[in-house]
Amino acid sequence: MTVRTVHMSKQHLVVIGNGMVGHHFLEQLMASPAAATYHLRVFGAEQHPAYDRVHLSDYFSGAGHRELALAGPDWYERHGIHLHLGEPVTAIDRSARTVTTPEGEYSYDRLVLATGSYPFVPPIQGRDQPGCFLYRTLADLDAIRAAAGGARRGVVIGGGLLGLEAANALRSLGLEAHVVEFAPRLMPVQLDAEGGALLRRSIEALGVRVHTEKATTAIQPGSEHRLRMTFADDTVLETDLIVFSAGIRPEDSLARASGLDVGERGGIVIDNRCTTSDPDIHAIGECALWNQRVFGLVAPGYTMARTLVAVLNGDDGAAFTGADMSTKLKLLGVDVGAIGDAHGQTPGARSIRYHDEQAGVYRRMVVSADGKTLLGAILVGDNSRYDTLLQYALNGIDLPDTPEALILPESQGGAPVLGADALPETAAICSCHNVTKGEICGVIDDGCTDLAGIKAQTRASTGCGGCAALLKSVVDSELEKRGVAVSKDLCEHFPYSRQELFHLVRVQGIRTFQGLIRQYGRGHGCDICKPTVASILASCWNEHILATDHVPLQDTNDTFMANMQKNGTYSIVPRVPGGEITPDKLIALGEIAREYDLYTKITGGQRVDLFGATLNELPEIWEKLIAAGFETGHAYGKSLRTVKSCVGNTWCRYGVQDSVGLAITLENRYKGLRAPHKIKMAVSGCTRECAEAQSKDIGVIATENGWNLYVCGNGGMRPRHADLFATDLSDDELIRTIDRLLMFYVRTADRLQRTSVWLENLEGGLDYLKAVVLEDSLGLGAELEQHMEDIVSTYQCEWKTAVEDPDKRKRFREFVNAPDKKDPVQQWTTERGQRRPALESA
Repeated sequence: MTVRTVHMSKQHLVVIGNGMVGHHFLEQLMASPAAATYHLRVFGAEQHPAYDRVHLSDYFSGAGHRELALAGPDWYERHGIHLHLGEPVTAIDRSARTVTTPEGEYSYDRLVLATGSYPFVPPIQGRDQPGCFLYRTLADLDAIRAAAGGARRGVVIGGGLLGLEAANALRSLGLEAHVVEFAPRLMPVQLDAEGGALLRRSIEALGVRVHTEKATTAIQPGSEHRLRMTFADDTVLETDLIVFSAGIRPEDSLARASGLDVGERGGIVIDNRCTTSDPDIHAIGECALWNQRVFGLVAPGYTMARTLVAVLNGDDGAAFTGADMSTKLKLLGVDVGAIGDAHGQTPGARSIRYHDEQAGVYRRMVVSADGKTLLGAILVGDNSRYDTLLQYALNGIDLPDTPEALILPESQGGAPVLGADALPETAAICSCHNVTKGEICGVIDDGCTDLAGIKAQTRASTGCGGCAALLKSVVDSELEKRGVAVSKDLCEHFPYSRQELFHLVRVQGIRTFQGLIRQYGRGHGCDICKPTVASILASCWNEHILATDHVPLQDTNDTFMANMQKNGTYSIVPRVPGGEITPDKLIALGEIAREYDLYTKITGGQRVDLFGATLNELPEIWEKLIAAGFETGHAYGKSLRTVKSCVGNTWCRYGVQDSVGLAITLENRYKGLRAPHKIKMAVSGCTRECAEAQSKDIGVIATENGWNLYVCGNGGMRPRHADLFATDLSDDELIRTIDRLLMFYVRTADRLQRTSVWLENLEGGLDYLKAVVLEDSLGLGAELEQHMEDIVSTYQCEWKTAVEDPDKRKRFREFVNAPDKKDPVQQWTTERGQRRPALESA
């Protein structure tokens, strides 16, 4: 066999592995003086160049390899790197200093092993059956997608981080998803019993079935589904496909075969300089064992890569000394965070817990025996405190005298989140790339004032992306200190405000998130921009909420067109325009509620809320409501909720106008209008104001000469009295004015901004808004009116469309083979003659 060499003065550096850590090593090396010293060859077993495995599930949401790739197609060639794709290394000859592949042998002077890890597949009888898959590579995902065609149910074996990602992928493919976990709880490495229980409830509420303390013993052909899983407790579960995601193991087979030192439980042994037992061979990432520990996150691998680059550049002080394993995640839309010693294993450690079952929030702090140092934390349901707690833990910041204030809500005495100004210069803002606040300040002082440029220079927030919010906070704070205007970019993926994105979508006729981000953004999107763009697309084009391109952007309530409750069931709110309802419709509501044993309550907006429906019951209930003359009330969306009214002059001796008739007209006109936030309206038939119109986004009060219009009020945590906008309007004038005002709000408000806050932040305030709407100072009046007409003319009842479309209806399958449609896990009690969830403490 021929040994291939290149006759150059440079040394030969061979990298085995083209994953995220291997690619990061190459990026760092190319930016260092040592790049001129080496001739590089990189071997990857896959056919694709390095891509982002952290966001692998985005592949099912429309992202291809191009979107996930860590570098452009010509990056390796531009840097003089010989990239060998689909050419796995099969052997290392340390004596001859060569590596062998199916294509030949290649010599090396230094060798870097970045072989990563491989999925652990439990020794289950039948695990090689057709229909069993791994969840690791793009090829794996292609195979899963192909198998999902015609399938109804998918099971993931493994309830850790990757397992839940895989379950979300199955759900996005329209399958009934199940998770089987051997441990007593989900994510047992990161979460305690309370956190795991809350995560389970939250995930099951999304329709994913969870089976804990289940050991799979055999996989065989099924009867009603393709496969049948048998568990150690003799129970069974049938499914159409199985995805193994039960953990990872270090890929150390090449090192082991070549005689390098490996750990008893696997992993290539390295020292503080990322050097193996052979001084010419190094190992980084998930394949490496440092201090008897393997790191399964990308951030420690990146730290190893940077350490090795420093070593190759002759830095005698370079050393890998461990890495922070804190994680901030969003799993199936549920926030999860784990920091430091989350399980309180430090001697003398004490725990402080906050648990709000109603809100679905759990927080645990682990503090030192003297109560002065934060050792760790667990967060489920709300990660808003994650950055603050992480900085306390990483920087040894002294805890306040009442440390529980860090996890309590502000309404209960909680402390505000730690501001960027309070962080020391040494604070680690980005763990993946080890970027400190001081480094960010240095880049700003050198003249870089935009977030994208700061990220490009520091690499902050280009790894897992978990520090994006904190990075923006630091940058905004430092720019303001220097008198520089702060960017209003929506997020790191779009260098535009919501208002600017709205205009791009409208003018360019863009109808999908992928189309928008390809043309005007970067990356894969996040929990800020995805729902924002979904709202913009709906406001512009009024397509069905379950359109294929829109589903991955929605939150839970929008996805299932019902409001998820604390026990995992859903509430249904049909529209009752103006609060007017016939006896027949009242009877129908009662009969439906009785048939499905639903808790009923009159809402504050003069509607009836039906609580306790399971996911699979939703389409059935909607069909019965539609047959009775009801339609969706959009209680789940950022859209028009209700138009409240008094009885008006038809019945009331004080009424001067038909408030009920106008309320019905307004509700039927604006129903379905998607906006930056929910919208509430009211119409009062006289100045006695029984409908409380002056506390609404749009409030109308009758006068002897017409209607007075009040705008931008709201109740809630920050009540705001609406402002008088126009007086004595005719019906046509009123509707034209509301058309213009609402559409101007939809076009110009920030994400999740109520009309009250929008007006407070609108330059020129109420006078400017009057000029735009009433005087048409911007010449937009006709355009705004036409846009509203387009929305009104394309209205559809989203429930009706969903139940009539078989593909959309499939999303609501939950218990395919169970005769009892009620979830046996749910606990119920009776109170005041109606069924309600039983409290866990009861």
